[in-house]
Amino acid sequence: MVAKKSFPLRINPEVLAAMQRWSDDELRSVNAQIEYVLRKALVDSGRVKLIQKVVTSLENSLDEGGGESK
Repeated sequence: MVAKKSFPLRINPEVLAAMQRWSDDELRSVNAQIEYVLRKALVDSGRVKLIQKVVTSLENSLDEGGGESK
């Protein structure tokens, strides 16, 4: 598990309301949505590399003979 650091954030009320609507649409918390947007901006600008490890229970069960694999 990656350690998280708390950080106080001052944000314009209209921006926060827009983030709330967006996070509701994406079924994320506002905090998770802000982190997602920041991370995407960092990757898109080339400031960090995206290292993605996506493993789901469904994919694991498919690989074990439970159905088609990709």
